[in-house]
Amino acid sequence: MSRPLRAWLPPAPDVTDSEEITATGTPRTRTVVLATVVTTAVALALVLATGTAVLLLGLLVFLPAFAAAWCSPRQTALVSAWVCVIVILPEVFQSHDRVVDRVILGLFAVCFGVVAVYASRMRIARETALVRLRSTAAAMQQQILRPLPLLTDDVLVDGVYEPLQQDKLVGGDIYDVAATPWGTRVLIGDVQGKGLPAIGMAIEVVGAFREAAHREPTVTSLVDALEAAVVRHNDDAARRDEPARFVTAVVLAVDRGVEAQVVSCGHIPPYLLDAGGVSAVGVGEEHVPLGLANLVDEPRTVAWFAFPAGATLLLCTDGLTEARSPDGVFYPLEARLAGRTDITADRLTTELVDDARAFTAGTQQDDLAVLAVRRSPQQAP
Repeated sequence: MSRPLRAWLPPAPDVTDSEEITATGTPRTRTVVLATVVTTAVALALVLATGTAVLLLGLLVFLPAFAAAWCSPRQTALVSAWVCVIVILPEVFQSHDRVVDRVILGLFAVCFGVVAVYASRMRIARETALVRLRSTAAAMQQQILRPLPLLTDDVLVDGVYEPLQQDKLVGGDIYDVAATPWGTRVLIGDVQGKGLPAIGMAIEVVGAFREAAHREPTVTSLVDALEAAVVRHNDDAARRDEPARFVTAVVLAVDRGVEAQVVSCGHIPPYLLDAGGVSAVGVGEEHVPLGLANLVDEPRTVAWFAFPAGATLLLCTDGLTEARSPDGVFYPLEARLAGRTDITADRLTTELVDDARAFTAGTQQDDLAVLAVRRSPQQAP
């Protein structure tokens, strides 16, 4: 089931700490010992049954290699030592005409054991570095996109955020919530393009929103500040011979009044869910995306709409509305919202994302951000 991205990754393990190593996914030592003993018993049973000791015991030489792929260095060393004992010990008590074969087999056992322990240490070191890197990325994600849900004096915002490439944690879709002296401002947006340059623009817009939301008293002046930030970023990108990008966005303002404000910059309109059904707000008041205001003469304007207590505002990116079924049909968002007007914010967004995943047969085609905004429980108009 889809969940908001809110988990903090665990700290990186220390390769010298057996408990931390076990936490990275290595098996318990008792499991390793049991598997090693069972494998040895099977090999010895085959030796006794066939009389081909050198050939069958030779298979045990490769056992440390398997241990190196899953076990800690200490466990791998234990398996390697066990194999060396099983292969070499019979030479001390038995005499036969294949001494050279046994000596070579013993040398292979020792060499393979040493290499396996080294390989295990290298694997653990790489896993440790990866965990530390992802922990750092998670910390950065916490600063770029705050974990949901977010609560202010005016609204409760919950939702789901799923970048297309899960290992990046942050994609081109953005959101933020700011509690200001003029009420709560909510941002959701989608940066044109993919990859690291799109993430750079996303960071720029979120940073500008957090600064301007507390400085600009009107929603239009806040959006103008976001426009200026996108233009500055594009100017800097042009000096590096990178393409300019625009950002579609919706900025929502909610205070203690019975109405709320919305400015739409080429983005999917918010949907209001209340007792009267489902309706898009701000339709007809849309403006061009951020970064393209110099192409038109009309200034951005605010659309006012009723936002009663108990109603829900749904904001999303095109990762939801442009999700396609295997036969190419777009996800019918407004139709799927019908019948979901009286459920909680977290349940609404989770059900929508799960429904979209089923609609597309489990194929995610773009970054996805879905927010549900409700009046704060302690603050009603």
